[in-house]
Amino acid sequence: MFHGKKIVVVMPAYNAERTLEKTYREVPLDLVDEVVVTDDASRDETARVARELGLHTLVHPSNRGYGANQKTCYTAALELEADVVVMLHPDYQYTPKLIPAMISMLTDGPFDVVLGSRILGGSARKGGMPLYKYIANRLLTASQNLLCDAKLSEYHTGYRAFTREVLEALPLLENSDDFVFDNQMLAQILHAGFEIGEVSCPAAYFEEASSINFQRSVRYGLGVLWTSFQLFTTRRGWAQSSIFNPSGRKLEVKGRTAG
Repeated sequence: MFHGKKIVVVMPAYNAERTLEKTYREVPLDLVDEVVVTDDASRDETARVARELGLHTLVHPSNRGYGANQKTCYTAALELEADVVVMLHPDYQYTPKLIPAMISMLTDGPFDVVLGSRILGGSARKGGMPLYKYIANRLLTASQNLLCDAKLSEYHTGYRAFTREVLEALPLLENSDDFVFDNQMLAQILHAGFEIGEVSCPAAYFEEASSINFQRSVRYGLGVLWTSFQLFTTRRGWAQSSIFNPSGRKLEVKGRTAG
């Protein structure tokens, strides 16, 4: 518990056998009540390592995608009655040492969502982010801020924390099962009017850290721009997308719909 709130860390995992334990060992367990690992049908021993560590472990029988993995994560966290949920990649690309700062910004306010930004503080390139990814990140973020009428330093971080209310309110099941899920979720958060805070986050790029190839990066970038354009047109009443429909499909928790 942290200030009377139950804290759950979720790790959407895929082939994270070599880094999962190292990531978990730095989670502040004096503040975190539960750690959930959802294994998206890894080809390695990710699930075995998670179980040996005593973590709440869920395994997809077949690979469903990064977005689908997060849907499983958040459903599990809500079923565990989490008040605050931190999404942390188990590949050790993001340091768990920021969890106390992130959760305090949610439990003590004034934010509903906190992002760990690799851009704030200029740590992205220092941590080894490839130049083409850095340039793409900055160009996409600038375009998204313009279309979404926001001022975030980064839309593409995989380190995020949410209040329970956010996860219950958003129609997350309307989102993609692929990597664009992250940006659809951020667009939904902006559309719903939730407050977003950011903290500077160092990031490490190394052999075991997860990454998508150039072809998938291009597809992701196009999906990101389309999502932002959908928000732009929805706000002006020119079109309506199911991902911004407040009555859209929400997470199903213990036989009921979240929220």
